[in-house]
Amino acid sequence: MSVNDDLNAIQRSLDELGRSVDRLERQLGKGGLEVRRLRTHSEHLRDDLALLRDSAGRPGRQQPIEQIQQMVQVPDAPYDASLWRDADEEGLGSRVRRAP
Repeated sequence: MSVNDDLNAIQRSLDELGRSVDRLERQLGKGGLEVRRLRTHSEHLRDDLALLRDSAGRPGRQQPIEQIQQMVQVPDAPYDASLWRDADEEGLGSRVRRAP
């Protein structure tokens, strides 16, 4: 499935959500906080989808997350103690036990 297919599927779902919110507004009225919030959220989703469509169609768009993330190996060997020579342990206070 391509990105365009996924975006089209989301668009269809948002269209159905909009129709459902319309029906709720006719049944419950537009004045209730819950209905207004639902309408606002559905409009925000439409705006977000439009932004996503725009960025997906732009050349040089971001690479998929799977290609960006790489496994980083952390060695089991202890760190060099000199790295921490002048550091204080957060929450435990100064190593010389006096206030700064």
